[in-house]
Order: sequence, then structure tokens, then C-alpha cells
Amino acid sequence: MALPSDARAKPAIFVDRDGVVLEMVDYLNRVDQVALAPGVAEAIRAINDAGVPLVIVTNQSAIARGMLTEAGLETIHARMKELLAAAGARIDAIYYCPHHPEAGESAYRRDCECRKPKPGMLREAANDLGLDLSRSVMVGDHATDIEAGANAGVAQAMLVLTGHGQMSAAALRNAGLSPSATFADGATALRAALDAVKTR
Repeated sequence: MALPSDARAKPAIFVDRDGVVLEMVDYLNRVDQVALAPGVAEAIRAINDAGVPLVIVTNQSAIARGMLTEAGLETIHARMKELLAAAGARIDAIYYCPHHPEAGESAYRRDCECRKPKPGMLREAANDLGLDLSRSVMVGDHATDIEAGANAGVAQAMLVLTGHGQMSAAALRNAGLSPSATFADGATALRAALDAVKTR
């Protein structure tokens, strides 16, 4: 897949959904579980106002596990967008991986190229939206987010300590890896990511 490399390609902020944009719920599969993390809508609005694309990249193995359908996931995302819109904020694009290499017994059970820590979703977004990965930032609460950012060649991969962040920080240390920076919550990390891309 050819990726944009000309001067018109823009940096973006890639962000994991659960534990960063949304309050953490393991295998979120109902609309009534959707709640924005504190301060995130305002941080996203600032990113929107700066003209920086914000793209969610999320593993959704609940689909492979039979806990959620793709139609159900769209309903959940519609509710998230509705809550953000009420605060004057928006997500520019959402990419999700419904697969799992071991769970489930359906067509979704496979070792795909999109499941983080593989960089497939970020590369697909870059190709679709004309984004420059080398000037972009990844924000997530999981070790796989940090690894996916590194595998995609982003400039920085930032860890959030909400959601799975505390466990991920320890896992990264044990693996001899480290995020570019670590933040207490998604809102703080997103504002730092905006500052980072504005300097590139």
C-alpha cells in the first residue's frame, strides 16, 4: 500500500477509544455504557479548531468473541459522536479491528494486519486521508497502542494511565520499551499531542 509522502500530507493524532476517549468498560457492547472521559470533548474540540485530523484506531475483539455485532458497534460509535457533538467536538474518522487470532469461531477469528500492535489501521487511515505518519502522534492506554505507533513510524506514541495504562506502563518497562511521554488522563495527553503536531 502506497502511503502519502508529499508536502500536502498532514500530521494527525491517532487515539485509542476505550480508556482514553471513553470511560473504560471491558468489552463495551451496549450504548448505555458509552460515557466520555472527563475533559476529552474539550481537548478534541481544540484539536478540531487547530485543523488537525483526529482518528480513532481501536481493537474490537468483542465482535470476534460474539459479544457485539458490527451494526451494534456502529450504534455505539454514533452515540459517542453524539456526545462529542453536544460539546462542539468531532472525530474525523474511526478505524476498528473486529478480529482476534484465537477467540471466537467465526470469520473474525484470524491473524489480521489491522489488530494493534500491528500498524494496519494507522497505515490505512494515512492512505485514505492523506496523512503523514512520520509527523503524527499516537495516544493510547495499552502497550499495543504504543507498539502500533512505533510500528507505523509515528513521531511520538503517548501513554495514558487511565484504562489499562498502569498495567501497560509496567508491561512496557518489562519489555524494555517506553512511550514518548506518559500522562495521567486522555484530555491531558490529547492537548500535549496537539502541541506536538503543531511543531512538526
